[in-house]
Parts: sequence; structure tokens; C-alpha cells
Amino acid sequence: MKSSTTFNYKEFDYKQWLDDQIKKGAILTKPSNELLTTRYAEMIIDGTIIASKKNILAAKRHMRDLARQGTDDFPWIFVEEKGHRPIRFIEKFCRPSKGNFKQIIMQPWDHFTTGSTFGWVHKDTGIRRFRESLVFVARKNGKSTKVSGTSLYMSSKDGENGADVYLLANTKQQAGIVYDEAKAMVNKSPRLRRQFRAKRDEINYPKTMSKIEHRASDSDKLDGLNTHFGVFDEIHEFKDYKLINVIKNSRGSRMQPLIMYITTAGYQLDGPLVDYYEDANDVLNGIVEDERTFYYMAELDDARDIHNPLHWIKANPNIGVSLNLETMIEDWKKAQTKPEERTDYITKQFNMFVRAGAHPFIEANVLRRNDDHIQIEELLGRHCVGGYDLSDSEDFTSACLEFPLDDGRIFVLSHSWLPEKKVIANNEKIPYREYEKLGYLTIVPEEYIKKEYVEEWFIEMSKLFVIEKITFDRAKAYRLNESLKNHGFETQEVKQTPMSLGPIVDDLREMFIDGKVVFNEDRLLRWYINNVTIKQDRNKNNFPQKQSRYRKIDGFAAFLNAHSEVMKTMIEPEGEGNIEYMSVSDLIGG
Repeated sequence: MKSSTTFNYKEFDYKQWLDDQIKKGAILTKPSNELLTTRYAEMIIDGTIIASKKNILAAKRHMRDLARQGTDDFPWIFVEEKGHRPIRFIEKFCRPSKGNFKQIIMQPWDHFTTGSTFGWVHKDTGIRRFRESLVFVARKNGKSTKVSGTSLYMSSKDGENGADVYLLANTKQQAGIVYDEAKAMVNKSPRLRRQFRAKRDEINYPKTMSKIEHRASDSDKLDGLNTHFGVFDEIHEFKDYKLINVIKNSRGSRMQPLIMYITTAGYQLDGPLVDYYEDANDVLNGIVEDERTFYYMAELDDARDIHNPLHWIKANPNIGVSLNLETMIEDWKKAQTKPEERTDYITKQFNMFVRAGAHPFIEANVLRRNDDHIQIEELLGRHCVGGYDLSDSEDFTSACLEFPLDDGRIFVLSHSWLPEKKVIANNEKIPYREYEKLGYLTIVPEEYIKKEYVEEWFIEMSKLFVIEKITFDRAKAYRLNESLKNHGFETQEVKQTPMSLGPIVDDLREMFIDGKVVFNEDRLLRWYINNVTIKQDRNKNNFPQKQSRYRKIDGFAAFLNAHSEVMKTMIEPEGEGNIEYMSVSDLIGG
């Protein structure tokens, strides 16, 4: 039953499985008298409870921190009473507003997420360790209960006078739904009704002069906030950091503010959630140190888990409580017959990032394999191939250099230009100014991108690297191409037809699948790549397209042009299978 390829649907006894989960303590039928944060960590580490790879790492992080708590290097300590307090509050005072549940019973995974968030404090001050918490979990796993219950606790029992609590979403409508759920919980619970005043747009707790309100990215008024607790619902819908930055910048006067993100996966592959997902991967794998953010990442590890319902608990820790595994199996069988339903189920119930609509160039998990970094200084004097894509002069223009590396990988250095009026319009909802600060983008204070900007970039790059050729799409490129040739650059047109581009697209895709593309996780280039969809002609040639009007692919187009020449330098001879690297000059006899 453990193998993802041997699950027998006919022989599976859900009732027996449920009984087994209850007996071993993976599912609780009554509130626990003790905090189970550490016990849950132990159970997923030893395999008693099946969990995602990232959550196993989160559990190991907790155990390592316990071993070093209270030291000079790690001044945080785990106080079980503090971790258990919000759990007891939710179980004692809160009532579910929906369903047939008479009582909220916080499950072991709830003990881990809530207990960790509130239990870790500074050994001297008692201030909470975690300032932010990301709970990444599939739908129907009790997110609304966690949002509502935690918000009511934070406004009344966290020891903060005048606590301002904000329920946050991407739209006013979604934020209103989250707020209505919290208000319904108050009205459903007699003890809470006596202590809170639930109004149309505000829930008050008079004893500490605290309040709960809702805000959204499209709210008219976002100034003057003083956040003690902000909880973001479904940040997979967020395209930018506008509301997130407002909330982060509004907590300065609070002693121990907390921002919580509770979300499923989604289709916005270049928004804040994907950035936070990458942060979680780096922190949990020990690549980056961040002691002030908690991560719980419930997801299927790979496509093989889809075929074994016993592994679905990796993304759905509430199976057996708010989710019925037999029903999920039936729903999945039905969803598989319709591509759109299948994609939605994988995204929302298996909590995996999947591109909706047209066939993507690569999936998000493939792009994440290419996360290596190389210092630019290491490439000084190396040979490379340039590429550019002019697109419309009033829109993005991009150029790049692609370097074949000695170990079979490639490195791409990308840069783009954009007129300032496009930044002001902000149709793409991407952080242009941030990309400008990071060096990915030049914002031009003119109405269009003049060819001189691209020309000067290649001239400056040629002082650092040996640019053997510059490749281009001839559309709108005549003047720039002639000017580059006048500066001594060798140029090469790349025909933009399915027959010409198909082999280049296929080769570059294979490089990504093998994890052989280094782009220093350039976020703007990542956005371009995520926007690429593939259309096949009648001869099965793959041709790149953008998803929609605002989903630009200019940086990818420049990269593809450059790769048309670089791929020729990577020759695999017969025999031992070693790869021989030749420069473009060698190939043409230069």
C-alpha cells in the first residue's frame, strides 16, 4: 500500500484506515489535554503520519531548535503553555459556523502549526519568535476555522490592548467572505456573543478596545493601519505586493505583531505566493537562514503521489476530519475525464502548481530545478552568444547573453527596458521598480525604447565578455542590426517559424527539465518563462506564444534566439557519450 504504483482501490477499506489513524493518534476525536506540536513532528519524521518532504523538513527544524533552545546562538525557547493557549481557546469558545460539527477539535497538524507559531518565544523577553507564518494547504482542510478562531484569539487573549486585526484578501468580495465567516463564528458561539460585538464591517472586543476588520488589495482606504495581527487568505490570487507591503509597514509600533498567510496553490505563477514558496524551500533546506518565519507546506511531492490516495494526506492533513477519502477518490476519478477539472483538482486538492489553459513551456516544479547561482565575475572573459527581441518600441524590449558552461549547463544573463508610461499604467501588475533596483530592468523616461539602449548594452557587455554572435528576429530590427554590425558585431537572424523555432524550443525545454539552466533566479526572466505557452503546428513543431495580451515573453524570446546558436556548440559524439564544447568560431572555421 505504500508504493504509489500498488494502491488497490477495490481492496481499500476506508473505515479500517480511519480506525488505524485514530488508534495511532494521527486523528483526534476529542481535544487533547496536552500540546502535540513535538509529538506531531516526531510522528511525521518516523513515518507514522505521511507528510510532504517539506513538512518533514519543518518537523526536523523544530526538533533541531528544541535541542539548541535557549543558547547564546539561539535565544528562543519553546513554551508549551503559550503554544497550547490559542488551541484551547478555539476548542473551548469557538463553534463551527458550517457543517454538522458540534465542536472544533484541533488536530495534530493544527497543534504543529498553531503551537509552533505561538509557542516559540525569546528566552529573556517572552516575545514571539515568529513574525510571519505561511500555512500552505489544500482546500477544505479547515482554513476558515483557523483564520476565524485565531483572529478572535488575537483580538482578545494575546495581551495586546487596542489590537487591530485585519482579515485580508485580494478582492473586497473575498475579504468580505472571510470576515462574514468570523462574524458567523461569533454569532454561533454563546460565550463569544457575550464578549464580542459583531457589526456589519467590524467586530469589537470592548474589554481591550480591540477590533477585527477586513481589507483587500482593491480597498479604497489602506492608510493609517496599525496591525497587530494580519491574516491573508488565499494569497495565490495576489499579483503584487501592494497590500502585503501596506500590512508589513503598519506593524512598527506593535511589540509582537504576527502576519499569517493561509493559502492553497494557484495559477498566478509570478505573484507573492511563488516567491514565498521559494523562500520556504530555501529556509527548510538550510540554504537561507530565517528564524522569524514559520513554514508548513502541505503538498504532494510529485506526480507519483497522485496515483496513491494514501499519499493525498501530504496535501490534506485533515483527511478523516473535514475530508472523506472515499469521496475524494470518487471526485478525482470524475475530474480526470475533463482536462479543466483535472487541472483544478491537482491544483486545489493536491496543492500542486499547474498551469491552466494552454500547454505550458515548462511546469513550475521544473523551473524550480534550475535554482543554481553563478557570480558574474566568474564569467569574465568567457565566450557567449547574444540575443535580443525588440517587440513594440512602446512595450518591453529584451536582450540577453547565453554562456555554454564547462559542465554541460548554460548560464543566461538577461536585461529588459520599458518606457515609464508602461510602469505608470501597470497593466501587468508586476513590481517594476523592484526589478529596476535588482538590475533586471531599465525604466526609460521616454515614450518608446530607442535602439541605442540595446546597442549600448551590448557594447558595455563586450568589454566584459567575448560576444561571438548576436542573434535577432528581423521584425523591426533592421536599424539596430546594421548599427551592431557597424560596431564590429557578427549578427545572425533567427527565423520565427515553427519549423525553425521548434527544435530550439525542444532543446531548451530539455535543458530546463535536466536542471541545466542557470539564471540566478532572475525574477523578471522567471515571469517571462512562466508566461510562455506552446502551440503545435500540423507537423508537431512546438511554437512559443504568450498566454494573453499582458503576459509578456520578450525576455524568453531573446533567450530563445541566443540558444539557437549555443545549442550548436554542445555536440555529443558517438562512443563514450561525453560532451564536447566548441565555440561558434570553431564551428565556422574562424
